[in-house]
Amino acid sequence: MQKYLITSNEFYTQNSDVFYKTLNRELKKHKPEYALFRDKTATNYEELAYVFALTCKEVGGVKSFIHQDISLAKSLGVDGVHLTSKQFLEIEKAKSRNLEVIISTHSYDEVLQAQKLGADAVTYSPIFVSPDKGEPKGVQDLEELLSKCEIKVFALGGIVTDLHVEMIAKTKAYGFASIRYFV
Repeated sequence: MQKYLITSNEFYTQNSDVFYKTLNRELKKHKPEYALFRDKTATNYEELAYVFALTCKEVGGVKSFIHQDISLAKSLGVDGVHLTSKQFLEIEKAKSRNLEVIISTHSYDEVLQAQKLGADAVTYSPIFVSPDKGEPKGVQDLEELLSKCEIKVFALGGIVTDLHVEMIAKTKAYGFASIRYFV
């Protein structure tokens, strides 16, 4: 099962030196196959994205993704872009720039739309209780979704313990994504 580490200013800070040290430590400790730079509040977003891309390359063995910004992802030479659930129309643009595309989804229809539009993978959430993310879908709902689609699905939302990971591993999910599990 693939692991997808997602950064957050809450745990990684917006200080580039601290960000580098924290990300480097967590990538080496958890060895995720995927990592996403995501910070919705940084005034130094491009600087931190550069540090993120550099750190992922330095550590090696991890596919790196930038949140939302196709042009920045391309200019930094990362593997891909993680689009929001409001960016379905951007999938084709990102793919035309040779970027892998992961897109956030919250319903079966969105997953199937992402699959039809050519996304490489989706995150599907929230699986478990997660702050301000609405009613959790649960593992049974995830399993039902997986029987209806062919796209790679990362379970997301409230995955913070090894028990959560074990529950996801018992499904046919491609992997799991989390912020808090990796800190």
